[in-house]
Amino acid sequence: MQANGSAITRRHFLQSAAAGVALAGIGAPAFVRGAAPLAHQPLPYAEGALAPVIGAQTVGIHWGRHHKFYVDNLNKLVIGTPFEGQPLDKIVMGTAGKADQQALFNNAGQIWNHDFYWQSLKPGGGGKPPAKLAKKIDEAFGNFDEFRKQFAAMTVSQFGSGWGWLVADGAGKLKVVKTANAEVPMTQGLKPLVTIDVWEHAYYLDYQNKRADYVNALIDKLLNWEFAEKNLG
Repeated sequence: MQANGSAITRRHFLQSAAAGVALAGIGAPAFVRGAAPLAHQPLPYAEGALAPVIGAQTVGIHWGRHHKFYVDNLNKLVIGTPFEGQPLDKIVMGTAGKADQQALFNNAGQIWNHDFYWQSLKPGGGGKPPAKLAKKIDEAFGNFDEFRKQFAAMTVSQFGSGWGWLVADGAGKLKVVKTANAEVPMTQGLKPLVTIDVWEHAYYLDYQNKRADYVNALIDKLLNWEFAEKNLG
């Protein structure tokens, strides 16, 4: 299987003033997405830039096929609906929890989660977070090592497909949570700061069934703490 060969450029995101999603008592995250028809957003780095933690083939298939499928599918599904032309955030929040809109939600949620996931990683990432975020982590978990332990355990324990998240609740306190399939933290009134994808296609070519090894490697070597701190606000 070949990785997508499209030219890679740095992606640009609107700031929170333009966000289309209202989070319960905590405002919108810095990360937002534009209106449909949605483009398949480019990666913020080359496909091979996350190697050896995540290989170029994994990124190429994950971003170039799985992620693109959701974009293409949603652009078809929104035609003729009230969500046509709406920002991705509004589609996610407007379809969440509605059985008759499940297909729209699944595809919109997966696009949002994947866009957020690629920004949650960076070459040469990991390590300790910047001072502002580090202070919030210490307040919530006691210290970084305890946070790291809880975040890894929460993420690895997601049964089946899903996501592990560091989030801020309505009071601004940090928590680690997990969501299944296409679910997003915003529907629970939580502000996402950083995420790890634990769908098998995110890691199986590199780690097979060793999900814990993948999760630990991302925390230690790839997590984009600057992105997380920006989302903290």
